[in-house]
Amino acid sequence: MKRNLYHYLLSLTVILFFAGYIRAEVKLPAIFGDNMVLQQQTGAAIWGKAPAGKTVKVVTSWDKKSYTSGVDPEGNWKVTVKTPDAGGPYTISVSDGQPLLLKNVMIGEVWICSGQSNMEMKMKGYRNQPVIGSTEAIVNSSNPKIRLFTVEHKTSLVPLDDFTGKWSECLPENVAEFSATAWFFGQMVHKVLGVPVGLIVSSWGGTRIEPWINETGNREFDFVKLPDKNQTGTLSQQTPTVLFNAMVHPMVGYAFRGALWYQGESNRNEPANYEKLMPGLVKSWRSEWGIGEFPFYYVQIAPYDYGTTGLNSAFLREAQMKASGALPNMGMACIMDAGEKDCIHPANKKAAGERLALLALAKTYGKKGFEYSGPILKEMKVVGSLVFLTFEHAQNGLTTFGKELVNFKVAGENKVFVAAKAAITNAGITLFAPSVAKPVAVRYAFEDFVTGELFNTEGLPASSFRTDTW
Repeated sequence: MKRNLYHYLLSLTVILFFAGYIRAEVKLPAIFGDNMVLQQQTGAAIWGKAPAGKTVKVVTSWDKKSYTSGVDPEGNWKVTVKTPDAGGPYTISVSDGQPLLLKNVMIGEVWICSGQSNMEMKMKGYRNQPVIGSTEAIVNSSNPKIRLFTVEHKTSLVPLDDFTGKWSECLPENVAEFSATAWFFGQMVHKVLGVPVGLIVSSWGGTRIEPWINETGNREFDFVKLPDKNQTGTLSQQTPTVLFNAMVHPMVGYAFRGALWYQGESNRNEPANYEKLMPGLVKSWRSEWGIGEFPFYYVQIAPYDYGTTGLNSAFLREAQMKASGALPNMGMACIMDAGEKDCIHPANKKAAGERLALLALAKTYGKKGFEYSGPILKEMKVVGSLVFLTFEHAQNGLTTFGKELVNFKVAGENKVFVAAKAAITNAGITLFAPSVAKPVAVRYAFEDFVTGELFNTEGLPASSFRTDTW
């Protein structure tokens, strides 16, 4: 009897000891882990949880430096490590007495990629909705210098400290399950810069923009109804703030270069609001990170036949175009040539990803010798019944690659648009409609679905546009 009691007490002591041992271990949010990429040449924050009153020591293998932080009464600690030029793999040791080792860490360029289903769409595609060239891209995707992170879906009425996800190596089986747009972006940036690239995807199909904006940002708009934080029951992913709280806030403070965005379809019926919400999103994220006006590039929604209900989506494309100049370090990639009449998820994700990469390479990394934008209307002049259009980002001229220009329309003071004959000239485009003696307005490809036909000679398409405000 005494022996049994002795063994029982001994076992209990051992269990309690190891339970205390486990509780004493330093804990890191999911964004920190094996295979991660830290932004190069910066002060990169690393934070986590540990028992209150302890001291956490962080040692980085690239310079053998150590950093220490006390743990506050709530169990929080944070250090800022100095990252070198791009390279790796390295290790990072984090310890409060019990060491935790982060392995296979790279130093390079980190981009956060967000939005709805077109950002979320995997390289393997959706059911009956393929990604062009995905098999070849996946088979050849192995690359030890590209790393992938996908945030799992979650909603919250209050900002959270952590989410679910993990860093993965760039292997075919991982790339097949990863965002196609993000991967094509990262692959091109890596190829050009020759440095490691980390891609963090936080997206949710079908979502509006308001859920991705923080509470402070949403309060700027009187047309946004903020949720009751005390509400119970199922929380819709369309609720303002809930995706920022659960899928973005946990990584606020993580060092990165810039953000990518592909969303808008779910807001297509409120273009005037979206023109304000898009820069509102950017301002809210920039205010949270507090690192200045980091680059924010996004994809304009593609043409698609939304049917007879709702507003012409060309108005949303126009709102996105206008928003691109609302704040410094913003830019928009146009995919007017990639839309599909009967599928809202264009199969040509390479166009979206690589055109985002062109923006980043030119505007963020200062690379030269190539164009990064399609033609943008500069000026309209009317002489008699003729309309003359000139364009920026068309230094070497315009082209249709052999197609006829059929998507231009002109209108007179009666505001009735009719098809115009269009011709490319050395100066730009000349338009003429026999039934419009005195043209006052022009529209190009201003429909739900249309196949973009106007490009600069570098092969980048012009967005749909109009000169009226009717």
